[in-house]
Amino acid sequence: MAKKKKELEPIKPFSSIREMLMMAVNEDGEKIAYKFKNPDGTVREVTYIEFHQTVEALGASLTEMGLGSSHIAIVSENRYDWIVAYLTVLQSAGVFVPIDRQLTTKEKLHLLTDSESEAVFFSKQYLTWFVENKASMPNIKAFICFDIDKDTDGIISYKRLIAKGAKLDKTAYDSLKSNENELKMLVYTSGTTGIAKGVMLSEHNLVSGVYYGLQVSRIYDTALSILPYHHTYESVCDILVNIHSHATLCINSVMRELVSDMQLYHPTNIYIVPAIAEFIYFLIMKNLKEKGKLKTFKKGVKISKAALRLGIDIRPKLFAELHNLFGGKLRKIVCGGAPIRPEMGEFFNDIGIPMTGGYGITECSPLVSVNDESSNDFNTAGHRLACLQWRIDEPNVEGIGEIAVKGDVVMLGYYKMPDKTAEAIRDGWFFTGDYGYITPDDQICITGRKKNIIVLSNGKNIYPEEIENLIMNIDCISEVVVRGLKNSKGDEHALEAEVYLNEEKNESEVKALISEALAELPNYKKITKVVIRKEPFPKTTSNKIIRN
Repeated sequence: MAKKKKELEPIKPFSSIREMLMMAVNEDGEKIAYKFKNPDGTVREVTYIEFHQTVEALGASLTEMGLGSSHIAIVSENRYDWIVAYLTVLQSAGVFVPIDRQLTTKEKLHLLTDSESEAVFFSKQYLTWFVENKASMPNIKAFICFDIDKDTDGIISYKRLIAKGAKLDKTAYDSLKSNENELKMLVYTSGTTGIAKGVMLSEHNLVSGVYYGLQVSRIYDTALSILPYHHTYESVCDILVNIHSHATLCINSVMRELVSDMQLYHPTNIYIVPAIAEFIYFLIMKNLKEKGKLKTFKKGVKISKAALRLGIDIRPKLFAELHNLFGGKLRKIVCGGAPIRPEMGEFFNDIGIPMTGGYGITECSPLVSVNDESSNDFNTAGHRLACLQWRIDEPNVEGIGEIAVKGDVVMLGYYKMPDKTAEAIRDGWFFTGDYGYITPDDQICITGRKKNIIVLSNGKNIYPEEIENLIMNIDCISEVVVRGLKNSKGDEHALEAEVYLNEEKNESEVKALISEALAELPNYKKITKVVIRKEPFPKTTSNKIIRN
């Protein structure tokens, strides 16, 4: 029986990013908006008032330069200045273009040109690259570096723009307006196959993503920002949602400092992807086993569950050592970007740090559905946003088909790709490329990506993600990809699993463990061949395995 969905307090409506930021400034201006480490390791704190003043100063300078209505790109690691540039452009009449900094030179040049950007922000580690490649980007009028004190070699100092803008009149920048239903943010999807597509999001898309997302799931007062900012999951669900919530966003710029940053900032909520959650889960379980505490831990879980049934939550005290690892105040982990393994989600709930998941895609700004703590079900990806309709296209006998959605968060289309847009959006419905089904309680279950489906020679459709999730429950396996195994005719007649291990085992040992993990599946879903990799799988910058 489904849990009853918890009713949340109404949130304040808003119609623009500018209005949302001004609500935070006027109501909680002295509150700390951002915390981040200076180069010397000290922590800097920025209030909402100071943040707004910096945004206004940069906006005034850009407007004076004739860039108030321009496409403006950014190539940088996560940092406070990234957020300043982001909000500055969102409040202008221009278009913000976040670029994945880890792309190749050829890919970056293509996106900076294809996006028709007229200005680009970047950090010092890309200074030499931009100086050397300026001639290949004739469309860009202003190259702006965050980390130089004065203009040099045709590169503009961001610091100088801020200082100059602080003295300029802000009327021209504040008067900039754009149509809420026209392009505001151009996000290029990395994907695991194929050429990058520019997803066109309007200001209405972004506002709807924040507003309707908060209707389903709330955050608390201090977030630790971890994921790459060029992904909408982070730039919308974390950065913009935190502004609406008047919360404090602490910036983790280096993944290896994640644990120390959690202990430094004591976050109440974090946004992560399953790959990070799996890594944390693996380290904790490994530590419990090595210290001989696994049996005691499992006993503690049973005791805490019994206490919960009586309305008593002893988990923070019982698992205090684990809570302290996360800073001691963590109340919620939001895990998106890919489905959560139920076993992993239950683990975090068991120790008293609720993990909630959902379903999203860049083309939906990026939210489609979210689980909340009161109706959290790791076997589903939650309830749809109130602004969305959804349906299953051409369902099979099990009710599984392609998920199609329509509503306020759906993109305008793909930039300069009318054929791709027409293929993805038909009769107002966006076809996600994901397969799944809708439960009687109107929750969505994701079975896999359309492009990943394996069609066996016997006509059976295999969703490899289903099998991979079961295999990932095996302790010695860190990563896995399930593929079709072809016969001499080129037909996929069976399945193979390619795995990356975290401990030494041979193929026969791994195959036996996989056979045990898949024992309850029908024979056509069993693994015939096992391949052991020596290195982790190559991944996208959002930590998704590149399957092909």
